[in-house]
Amino acid sequence: MKSNISIAFEKCRKEKRPALITYTVGGDNTKKKSLDILNAIAKHVDICELGIPHNTPVADGGQIQNSAYRAIKNGIKIKDIFYIAKQFKKNNKKKPIILMGYYNNIYQQGENSFLQNCKRSGVDGLIVVDLPWPENKKFAHKCKKYSINFIQLISPTTSNIRMKNIMKDSHDMVYYISMLSTTGGTLKVTAKEILKNYNKIKKINYKQNVVIGFGITEKTIGSLAKADGLVVGSALCKSITNALARNTDPIRSVENMVKQLKAKII
Repeated sequence: MKSNISIAFEKCRKEKRPALITYTVGGDNTKKKSLDILNAIAKHVDICELGIPHNTPVADGGQIQNSAYRAIKNGIKIKDIFYIAKQFKKNNKKKPIILMGYYNNIYQQGENSFLQNCKRSGVDGLIVVDLPWPENKKFAHKCKKYSINFIQLISPTTSNIRMKNIMKDSHDMVYYISMLSTTGGTLKVTAKEILKNYNKIKKINYKQNVVIGFGITEKTIGSLAKADGLVVGSALCKSITNALARNTDPIRSVENMVKQLKAKII
């Protein structure tokens, strides 16, 4: 049986465009607002990533840190992230939702317990930033047993041998980090260079869904439209921050930005 993630990419291929994948932090700035934002953007995007707020991030830049801080300050716990995911899936059964976070959250709850909660909440995939290959092999195998995609990360410095091994062990989606930076940084490399590295990954397995993240904004998304999918996160978190500062509706702000991003790639 095909996963919701695979089906989403198939739909985008038929429409001859990349998948639009969004990232927002769970609970930013409240549990209700976070869910409302997901529901508002779901009709415009192909896959939703929901970040688990963490107080000691590794790869998250300033904008995502601000979102995580607001969520933690408002008392958001792991159980709230599962609640948001579960409520979202009630209205968006086929829309893939991917949790993104750090292994400490999983370790504290226990791998099996965490995956059971994912399954009960309708979570389609997991990105665990600080659990790289080959240390992730056992956990990735567990994910498969629960029909949850474990999404591997590849960076510009990943060696060819390592890349081949990661692709061999990957599930239905691979995440290519476009540049050596935290999220939200200014794109330090040209789109041509990013796509050159991206194509090296695709040559290993053309059938694998490979998405590009980091530095994707309204200005850069169009130049990378040859990818299978594009992830936008920090720009959306910044939109929420700005809306809250202006005392305007962050839901409308994020939805408008998502519509503009979609228009650049269709």
